[in-house]
Amino acid sequence: MQTVRFRGDQGLTLVGDEWNRGGDSTTILMLHGGGQNRFSWKNTGQILADTGLHVLALDARGHGDSDRAPAGQYTVHTLAADIAAVLGQTGAPVVIVGASMGGLTGILAAFQAGPQQVCGLVLVDVVPRFEGEGTARIRDFMTRHVHGFETLDQAADAIAAYLPHRRRPRNLEGLKKNLRHRQGRWHWHWDPAFVTSAGDDPFVDVEELEQAVQQLRIPILLVRGKLSDVVSPDGVEDFLGKVPHARFVELSDAGHTAAGDDNDAFSAAVVEFVTQI
Repeated sequence: MQTVRFRGDQGLTLVGDEWNRGGDSTTILMLHGGGQNRFSWKNTGQILADTGLHVLALDARGHGDSDRAPAGQYTVHTLAADIAAVLGQTGAPVVIVGASMGGLTGILAAFQAGPQQVCGLVLVDVVPRFEGEGTARIRDFMTRHVHGFETLDQAADAIAAYLPHRRRPRNLEGLKKNLRHRQGRWHWHWDPAFVTSAGDDPFVDVEELEQAVQQLRIPILLVRGKLSDVVSPDGVEDFLGKVPHARFVELSDAGHTAAGDDNDAFSAAVVEFVTQI
């Protein structure tokens, strides 16, 4: 694995981790959820790379080590424009694996790029018509701690309360991938403008995304965490009715953060899907 940089839209620098650079296989482009960063794909990225695939896990604008957007520009259109720029630098084809925000970005990016550039799509616990109550809980968690924490223990306690189905880690060193220490406090490693400047619905146009995904003719896999409050069983049924060629996998021990909740089952499902394309 090596750290790489790409030019996003408006000249923003986007940072990623890349495995098997220079290979001639299909590229797996991994897009994280809102408030996360490329390190959420570390285990799955390595598993995919071990099969010989070229893998790129990218920090979205305003997240991780990528540049922050001018004037808080974090709409799904600006995120998709970044992906269009990256596709122009990586070559084709790619399979996009997108979690939550990354999945919605992937829908629009795949639609705009066409099947010659994006040949497959994995949606990780997200559909255009998601549950408002679940996303409100996410937004509340992000805004509540926008001013950071005094200690890593406080951050770990906040995460444990937000994700009660996960075991609280004893070793807190891993949190430093998602937090940065400045001015005496630990802050999330993303731009606060992502949640403070976008209004009630930061980047989603349900009708546009639904129309886009219905027009895709590439292989699509929807992965839902059974404990999710963002994608409901009714939401899955509605999505599969409108996108009948999509495949569906449900992870029994996972919630909205499916890749981190049950990484073994998630990685196995993604490996099986992408190796069949």
